[in-house]
Amino acid sequence: MSENNVNTLTPAVDDLFWQENYELITESDEELDQLVDQADLPALLAAIAAATANTAILAEELRPPLTPVDTKNHPHGGMEESAVVKAKAVALAGLIQLRDQQITATPTLDSQSAEEILAYLSNGRSEWNNMLKHELGFLPENSGAPTWRYEDVAHAGKTFTALIVGSGVAGIAAAHRFAQAGVPFEIIEASTRLGGTWQKNKYPGVRLDTPTFGYSYSFAQKSDWPHQFAQGEEVREYLETVAAKAGLSEKIQYGTKLISATWDEAAGLWEAVVSKDGNERETRRYNALVSASGQLDIPNIPEFPGQDKFAGIQMHSQDWDPSVDWRGKKVAVIGTGASAYQIVPAIYQDVEELVVFQRNAPWMLPAPTYHQEVSETFSWLVRKVPQYAQWFRLWTTVLGIPGRFHTVRAEADWSQAPLSVSCKNHQVREELIEMLREQFEGHPELLKHAIPSYPPGAKRMLRDNGVWAQALTAKDSTLEVSPIAEFTEHGIVTAAGVHHEVDIVIYATGFKPSDYLDGLEIVGREGLRIHDYWQSDARAHNGVTVPGFPNFFMVYGPNVGGVVAGSLHFMLERASEYALKAIHEVLKRDAKALDVTQEALDRFTTWVDAENRQMAWGQPYVNTWYQNRKGRVSQVWPFTNIEYWEATETIRPDEHEFLR
Repeated sequence: MSENNVNTLTPAVDDLFWQENYELITESDEELDQLVDQADLPALLAAIAAATANTAILAEELRPPLTPVDTKNHPHGGMEESAVVKAKAVALAGLIQLRDQQITATPTLDSQSAEEILAYLSNGRSEWNNMLKHELGFLPENSGAPTWRYEDVAHAGKTFTALIVGSGVAGIAAAHRFAQAGVPFEIIEASTRLGGTWQKNKYPGVRLDTPTFGYSYSFAQKSDWPHQFAQGEEVREYLETVAAKAGLSEKIQYGTKLISATWDEAAGLWEAVVSKDGNERETRRYNALVSASGQLDIPNIPEFPGQDKFAGIQMHSQDWDPSVDWRGKKVAVIGTGASAYQIVPAIYQDVEELVVFQRNAPWMLPAPTYHQEVSETFSWLVRKVPQYAQWFRLWTTVLGIPGRFHTVRAEADWSQAPLSVSCKNHQVREELIEMLREQFEGHPELLKHAIPSYPPGAKRMLRDNGVWAQALTAKDSTLEVSPIAEFTEHGIVTAAGVHHEVDIVIYATGFKPSDYLDGLEIVGREGLRIHDYWQSDARAHNGVTVPGFPNFFMVYGPNVGGVVAGSLHFMLERASEYALKAIHEVLKRDAKALDVTQEALDRFTTWVDAENRQMAWGQPYVNTWYQNRKGRVSQVWPFTNIEYWEATETIRPDEHEFLR
């Protein structure tokens, strides 16, 4: 074993899946050359530089330029062919060094080396460094883990307990960070299992529509994902494993639902009414309330005349009944959004007839590997190159920072509106239409209805590997674009008078995301109800805090959803960490609570709204679920993750009132 293996990493690495040692490389030079030829070079070079403690290999001429992506991804971040040839030679030499020196672990990464590797991956964008160190996870002083402990700051004789509502992706993030700080908390879950969206959605074909390595926590960097876009069950298993490794599984109170929460001004406490298994109710008191109840949770089921007369089976995609056998049946799918895009290709070959009711066609970005397993080369790299998976995840994060913002920014007085919002947006439109022409060749009528009538990026864009077109062009499939007029006992009648006989109706009609905290009664200072305060226009400072509701924190609240860039898990972690910073300030000051000011929220909302109005989804002629009932875009974060990092970095005292 070489000297490189002696200097091991500190045990304080903030990664529940941390692996110290990796398999020995035993392959020949020729075999390694073949592996390098199929590898993602920036991630591989970063991993080799760290493992060999030699950042000199990351020559400036080998830096990925991070060429903006319009439709199709650029290999190696857009590196020129000459740079690719040189990078492959450097990577091959690095793998040979790992093999010959039997290096199976990464030595401690000092700050300078880390910054040199980050400069390579980000092409010198030093303003990204702090956020990237947070995402890397194995630089303890720069991770998202709290640097303080509850027992060190809590004043003698005082207690502080938080209630975390929900055990989905957001709730697990919050609970883990609170546990790391030692802040006492309870976590409740209305369902019988953790997982939130991923526990509820079990329809055929359910999977991620973002690359798997971009859908994980910085503190739980799983490396052995089987698919490039993880299946629903794989995500559920991941969340369950994270909860178990973090010691949260036994702390979750299942079958426990929050009914209401009322702020007691005198006591400085939240009085929470919860129900157990839908029956027993009890009142509990907490110093802080953390809502991690999710964004996409309440099914949106349109109302049609005669629905109650239909003799067949009706179910929403989230309420999929596994006992229903759809094979050999006549099936109707209402909707053509994200869930429909997964359900339809998964069932069309096994049903007798399929009719898909479309209101608006979806835009789809090419994703050729959408249903593919990870490659053998990738699996080899994960097993034998120390921390390759972590560097690959970080590389995915780097690519996602600028995302596709350049394709959705609107130009004033653009002549092609409402079909596009800018020259670049129109170029993207034409490229995507050309792909559709190829997929629907020989089906001109279907092609006509497959082309959306709104700008690319104005609504959620799906991932396309050709299966949608295959399903719609199948001989037993029908795309119905005439609106639904009514249901009958045995089917659905359209406005055009066509009667479709069906046995099963599947509502792939999405959710009601604009109704934040729908079904909950949250009562703040002076008896103000949060829904009365919002007036159907949910707002929160940094997506987390609301004036008049002290020590109330939302994880993934209004205006923090990323749609063309960024990482969901990053936003969830930062919101959780921001809530902890607020609690830290309360404890240090020996205050009861803190309350964000209306002025701070107004500044934040003005800033976000102004940017959203510059985007495709913020144009006045666009109608999307990103908008709430008031027509304001209340879902989307119109900036990159970098701006959210900066916004959530500190609790500014001048933006808060501390209650005593």
